[in-house]
Amino acid sequence: MIPRSVKRMFDERGEPRETAGASALMEWRGASLAVRIANISASGAMVICSEIPRIGEEMALHLPDLAPLPAVVRWARDGHIGIHFTAPLK
Repeated sequence: MIPRSVKRMFDERGEPRETAGASALMEWRGASLAVRIANISASGAMVICSEIPRIGEEMALHLPDLAPLPAVVRWARDGHIGIHFTAPLK
């Protein structure tokens, strides 16, 4: 896990991502922060946020009508973070 400093040249993801644009809450370090979901899949999401957690940090994403989704930060770049859900989204 390293900061993403170079734009992805090939899409190596194993599943499709849906463009979202929805609002959500990100909870980490005992605080909540309003964020926007850029895209989402069953295993993770790209989140747009003003404060950036550290890579490897545990957090939870709160989406409307769903239980909080525990996740881990996998990458961070230019106000965006990539998170991996600890259990697949159903």
